[in-house]
Amino acid sequence: MRNILVTGGAGFIGSNFIIYYLDHNPDSVIINLDALTYAGNTDNVKEIANHPRYRFIQGNICDRALIERLFYKYDIKDIIHLAAESHVDNSIARPDAFMQTNIMGTFNLLDVAKKYWMDSPGIYKEQYQNSRFHHVSTDEVYGDLDEGCDPFIEETPYAPSSPYSASKASSDFLVRAWQHTFNFPTIITNCSNNYGPFQFPEKLIPLIIMNALKAKK
Repeated sequence: MRNILVTGGAGFIGSNFIIYYLDHNPDSVIINLDALTYAGNTDNVKEIANHPRYRFIQGNICDRALIERLFYKYDIKDIIHLAAESHVDNSIARPDAFMQTNIMGTFNLLDVAKKYWMDSPGIYKEQYQNSRFHHVSTDEVYGDLDEGCDPFIEETPYAPSSPYSASKASSDFLVRAWQHTFNFPTIITNCSNNYGPFQFPEKLIPLIIMNALKAKK
């Protein structure tokens, strides 16, 4: 069995990912670490709550000691890092939470994983030769797309324009730095607007749908 740490797995994207992944990967165990802030809800993963290859831990990625304990208890082989403060309006009202979670939380995961998987830069411990750190980012790191402009591509220069996007860009740069400096095994993906089951209603698409159903403007 391959033990995978998923951060933020009680949120919208994370819960959908875990349910899908468990169904399609019988050789994997998912350890779901989520702080259960306002956007996380264990109801999102209740259908797999008793799954034999699923574990839920309530905790914060800013708690480095907790991250270290999870690595040693479960022998973590891979990380899917989704945990983040993610709403632009909230980042304007209280940017400090975004700096802590998105930057320092990502640093904790990178640093603990590097020390657990590697003996030195570029030298992996034998059992972690194929380990991977998948960092889930956002298209907002590219800034604002004005009308008539070409769509963003992965090579578009970063130009974050809110505390949220700046904190996510910072976490992306940390991931890139760990890959370049330590030859650490990373992937960064930049999500655009997703929608579907379990999405928190503050987001644009579910908000519009619910307002339409209630005949609100």
